[in-house]
Amino acid sequence: MARSKLKALALLPALALTAALTACGEGGGTAAGGVQLVQQGSLTTCTHLPYAPFQVKQGDQIVGFDVELVDLVAKKLDVKQNIVDIAFENIESGESMNSGQCDLAAAGMTINDKRKEKFDFSDPYFEATQALLVKKGSGINDLSQLAGKKVGVQSATTGADYTKEKAPGAEIVTFDDLALLEQAVKNGSVAAGVNDNGVLYDFVKTNQDTEVAKEFKTNEFYGIGVKKGNTALLQQINDVLKASVQDKSYEQIYQKWFGKAPTWLPGGPTAAPASK
Repeated sequence: MARSKLKALALLPALALTAALTACGEGGGTAAGGVQLVQQGSLTTCTHLPYAPFQVKQGDQIVGFDVELVDLVAKKLDVKQNIVDIAFENIESGESMNSGQCDLAAAGMTINDKRKEKFDFSDPYFEATQALLVKKGSGINDLSQLAGKKVGVQSATTGADYTKEKAPGAEIVTFDDLALLEQAVKNGSVAAGVNDNGVLYDFVKTNQDTEVAKEFKTNEFYGIGVKKGNTALLQQINDVLKASVQDKSYEQIYQKWFGKAPTWLPGGPTAAPASK
């Protein structure tokens, strides 16, 4: 099936839920700071699973770095976080926030101008870059070696865009989620995969027949998405990020999920280094 048709089908659950909420005319509420919520007493977060260690299901719980950061926002608003797992296309398009399916999106999502046209972003909360996942001993350590070979990417991601631009001659294979991409590299159905460094390093910890062969400095920073014009919620999120640096809770959460101290903190410089 063509990708355009798949994306159209992926939008149907979000649109159906929006219609249901409109028909009922209820379910919304107000939290501290005058923040309007789509569901009374809950801060509803849209994400796409799995994306360990940012968000992943363990037993009947969804946990991760992003989850704990948004929990800090929910605590400030005096509500509980409710997480909804949806297709990343619905998040990246802005549909999930703008239709009222969720209050915010936290999905290890890079801030860029294309997405800014569709929804608003919080201040940056995580520094990332693209990386190359391969089978250990493959001899592949750069995109230039992938001409004529299959390279896995995740749908609607900056990694997919980067690979299409930087790996001419490669056969791009698109996967709907990260886990499918990682398993394709592991079982050899693709020669390599490209995604964010944080999630790929997390994967190789427990899959030692794979390795991160290279990182590509792409100067990417993650942000939390909200509906266009939702300044009240955006302000609360940004205030929490600043406070989490001051009270060291950001460092504690980072250490928990990445096993090391952060080299960049929210509020730090985000401009690419000058060329030499």
